[in-house]
Amino acid sequence: MNKRILLYAGIILGILAITLIVFKYIHAGKVEKSLKMENAAKIKKTFSEEKELYDLAVRSSKSGDLLGSRNAYQKIIEKFPGSANIRKIQSALEDTNILIMTSSIPTSDSISYEVQKGDTLSKIARKFSTTQDLIMKSNNLKNPEIVPLGRKLKIHNEKMSIAVDKSMNILTLKSKERIVKTYKVATGINNCTPVGSFKVINKIIDPPWYTTGGVIPPDSPKNILGSRSLGLSVKGYGIHGTTEPESLGNQVTSGCIRMKNSEVEELYSLIPEGAEVVIVD
Repeated sequence: MNKRILLYAGIILGILAITLIVFKYIHAGKVEKSLKMENAAKIKKTFSEEKELYDLAVRSSKSGDLLGSRNAYQKIIEKFPGSANIRKIQSALEDTNILIMTSSIPTSDSISYEVQKGDTLSKIARKFSTTQDLIMKSNNLKNPEIVPLGRKLKIHNEKMSIAVDKSMNILTLKSKERIVKTYKVATGINNCTPVGSFKVINKIIDPPWYTTGGVIPPDSPKNILGSRSLGLSVKGYGIHGTTEPESLGNQVTSGCIRMKNSEVEELYSLIPEGAEVVIVD
C-alpha cells in the first residue's frame, strides 16, 4: 500500500513538474513575441520619424527654405546616427551648407556690409578674410569691377579653415569650428604628406606644373595638377585638382593633396589666402 501511494505521489509530482515546465515555455514564448512586437513597433516608429524629417528637408529645399532643409537634415543625424542612410543624409546636409553659404540668405556666420566710397570686391574680401568669388556668388554679382556705392552685401565673416586627415584621406572645410563640407582626397605615398599647421599662401587657376624636367603648361595633357591649386606654406606642397580622379581615397601622390577638379574649384572659391590648413596622420 505504501509503495502504491508513493508511486501515485511520484506520478502526480511528475505531471505537476511537466505542467509547470510547459507553462514556463508558453509564458517565455509570449514574452519573446511581445518583445519582438515592441521592437518592431519601435523600428517602424523610428523609420517613420526619419522619413518625415527627410521628406520635410526635401520639400523645404524645393520651396527655397534652405535653412529649414538644413535643420531637418541635422535633426536626422542627431536623432538617428545609426541610420542606414546616414551617409546620404550627411552628403545632402553638406551640399545644403554650400548652397546657403553661396546664397543671399542672412545667416549667423555672415553680416550685411554697406559698400563705402573707394571699396572694391578684393578690398572687402581682404577686410573680412573671405573671397571675392564668395561675395559675388552670395550677392549675385556679375562684374567684379562694378560695386554700387551704398549697396548692402552679404559677407561671410567667420574664419574658414581646412583640416586633412591622412588616415582617412578626407579633407574637411570648416567655418570656425563648424563642419561645412568633407571631400575625398588623395595624399602622399608612404605617408609622405607633411603633418602640421600651415597657411594657404597662393591660389592659382589652371596652374603650371613645375617638375625637375622643366615647366609643364596647364594645357598640356602631361600636366596632372587639374584646374586649381592652393599653395601651402610648406615648400613644394599644396592642394590641387587631378587628371586621375580614380586615385582619390588613396595614398599615391608625391606629397600634395589631390582633389576632384569640380571640388577643388568649389574649395578655391571659398578659401581665402592666409587660411589655416591642419594636416594630421
